[in-house]
Amino acid sequence: MENKRKLLDLVRDKIRFKHYSISTEKTYIFWIKHYIFVHNKKHPIEMGKEEIEAFLTFLATKKRVSLTTQNKGTAFCKAKMFL
Repeated sequence: MENKRKLLDLVRDKIRFKHYSISTEKTYIFWIKHYIFVHNKKHPIEMGKEEIEAFLTFLATKKRVSLTTQNKGTAFCKAKMFL
């Protein structure tokens, strides 16, 4: 039986390997989870530019978050590079 690691565990491992701060790790994990739930639990590896743009638009229009928060929300885009 193949032992598959969960996405967030892989992200945490890579963040820690790169010696990012624990607050950065928590931020990335928060936004990755939010991104996944906004897209009906679709795996991020199956999503691309359109879903990222839709997520940022969602943050700006539906959640009405500040530009600073939107910028923090792009952390998941960086985290996606870890995959």
